[in-house]
Amino acid sequence: MSGSRPPSPSDADGATLAALGELVAVVARLRDPQGGCPWDLAQTHSTLIPYVLEEAHEVADAIRQGDDGHLAEELGDLLLQVVLQARIASEAGRFDLAAVACAITDKLVRRHPHVFDPAAERADDPEAVRRSWEAIKAAERQEPATASPLSDRLAQKVRGQPALAGAMTISRKAAAAGFEWDAIEGVWAKVQEEMDELRQAVASGDRAHAQEELGDVLFTLVNVARWCQLDPEEGLAGTNRRFLDRFSRVEAALGGDLGGRGLAELEGHWRAAKAQIRAEQGPGPTPPQADPAAGGS
Repeated sequence: MSGSRPPSPSDADGATLAALGELVAVVARLRDPQGGCPWDLAQTHSTLIPYVLEEAHEVADAIRQGDDGHLAEELGDLLLQVVLQARIASEAGRFDLAAVACAITDKLVRRHPHVFDPAAERADDPEAVRRSWEAIKAAERQEPATASPLSDRLAQKVRGQPALAGAMTISRKAAAAGFEWDAIEGVWAKVQEEMDELRQAVASGDRAHAQEELGDVLFTLVNVARWCQLDPEEGLAGTNRRFLDRFSRVEAALGGDLGGRGLAELEGHWRAAKAQIRAEQGPGPTPPQADPAAGGS
């Protein structure tokens, strides 16, 4: 491509490059077989998977909280995972951090011709940019954008997503392709159907069957969220925060000792905590009612 390239490292922020270089040096020291850290030396690509996922989720949580200090810290933890993974590969002679950075830089330039190629048509519409990205991505794989069935493309797309986000992606794409209920009443009926099947599976004692039915319930609720233009990930994250807030107040009211308490007593403290939080927050604005039809396309 005849497009312009991003600034070379010599033109970039020297302090940033110095800080990254120091991080790379620290990770190299931690992985030094002679004087490094036993825990870091024991890690492999596979053993680090839980930490990569955990750090990514903590970045998302910091963004939701709006705490810049926390976000900077969590981004650092995620960056460490990238550097550490690259270091492990480098030690085996497969690739290094420079190869990782060069690969993503080349990809960004290649998939943004409207920015880096003076001969390319400018793009002001985010949706047009997305379509161009997908077309270029398909061409890189030497296949037309419509060659593989939707199910194959979705399988690739959700491969690295958390299950809840992947369910929303599948739901949206399948609905756009025409695999959709006529009205939201059909979605609610499906929720009830799946709930009944889950109850039956749990009652049967067949754990594997119950696990499948639980997944069906969750997937159908994701469809409810799509119809109502709600974000299930944000909804669940908010519920987690509210639960922990109320639970901490229950613990405080009981001096940190929940043992031996009856359900009625715990429920009373729970309701008191909920009322206390509402009083602290004060009356909030009434949210607008979502148009169910708006999310059905």
